[in-house]
Amino acid sequence: MVVACVTTGIAICSDLRLAECQWNIVRAWAESFNKYLSIITQKAVNIPYLSLQQVNRPHLEEMERAVADVMASGWFLKGEATRLFETDYAQYIGTRHCVACGNGLDALTLIFRAYKEMGAMKEGDEVIVPANTYIASILSITENQLTPVLVEPRMDTLQIDDTLIEQAITPRTRAILLVHLYGRCAYSSTIERLCEKHHLKLVEDNAQAHGCRYEEDGPARHTGSLGHAAAHSFYPGKNLGALGDAGAVTTDDDALAELVRALGNYGSSRKYVFPYKGRNSRMDELQAAALRVKLKYLDQENERRRATADVYYRHIANPHVILPGRETWLSGTSHEEVRWANVFHIFPVLSPHRDALQQYLKSNGVGTMIHYPIPPHQQQCYAEWNERSLPLTEEIHQQELSLPCNQSMTDEEVEYVVNCVNAFVPETTV
Repeated sequence: MVVACVTTGIAICSDLRLAECQWNIVRAWAESFNKYLSIITQKAVNIPYLSLQQVNRPHLEEMERAVADVMASGWFLKGEATRLFETDYAQYIGTRHCVACGNGLDALTLIFRAYKEMGAMKEGDEVIVPANTYIASILSITENQLTPVLVEPRMDTLQIDDTLIEQAITPRTRAILLVHLYGRCAYSSTIERLCEKHHLKLVEDNAQAHGCRYEEDGPARHTGSLGHAAAHSFYPGKNLGALGDAGAVTTDDDALAELVRALGNYGSSRKYVFPYKGRNSRMDELQAAALRVKLKYLDQENERRRATADVYYRHIANPHVILPGRETWLSGTSHEEVRWANVFHIFPVLSPHRDALQQYLKSNGVGTMIHYPIPPHQQQCYAEWNERSLPLTEEIHQQELSLPCNQSMTDEEVEYVVNCVNAFVPETTV
């Protein structure tokens, strides 16, 4: 008779040779079991920053049918799928027009190009833009031979500081490019009044904020309908993401919409007639079909992102990690204007130990990203700005880390991320 205890490694037997044999069996079994445990545990804590496979899975069958319909039609550009998406998205945003194009950068570039063709702007004119934005915002300005004027953000919102805008306005200023960074509404009544006072165009970069709303001064309005024109990116990783590159311009300006459409079609509004030197920037039918499916679920999926963010705001408690916007969120979650003003495309945290925190989370199975490691004014492509000092922008870029925050995450995964962040202790403080 043999009695074996796997947890203690004890084998009791009157026959020593049999006991040794049994112990070897038990030991081998325990080693195999431990390997199995290691594998399943590793799987359980493998939380990617974003898995496009996971976020698209709930809509896969419906998108496959929509794409199959396009394939069967034999029409792949400037067809019915794009027309229907433009109609649906314009209705969703709350504008008269939606003009589909190739990507978000093209959308921004076409807006400024159209304003130049309309005489509202000319080469050398200035456009105010947040200094901590993604570089595409600034590329669209310089591509049109306009001059970006960089304005520092607020550290509590990471959005442009509207109290600093007016001092940046000069006689050459023609527009404010408002970027809803990280999925948070950057619009304010102050910015609206400044545009009216100084006769400025308000252009929105809505690449990260699909579904975000502004509700402070009247009925709720979606970002993308707050200014004179807005650019949208449907890059696959966005809240409303295509299966490749795609973008759009939304506006209530009939003339602008017509001109943007022509400029994105080689400069032509009529076949083989080219009044403008345009470019090729068109959304294909496959992307339009997929986006039309996903648009139906955007608000629902954004709400799941908000639920994840709410857990982070309420339960992450680490003196080495700052959560911008926490106070506003916790003091106002019962108010619709607070909840709807952020769709959490990115959930940013700040830490002076950012790199160590990122490595710690990686070692514990949590994927993260940095948005963004190098600010625009320190990029090589804008070498003429490299000596500028923008301390708040630089601090954000040195400290920002994005936690996973998307609709595919389970409650258990969210809790695990919270526990990991809370357990982080920089080596310098040990």
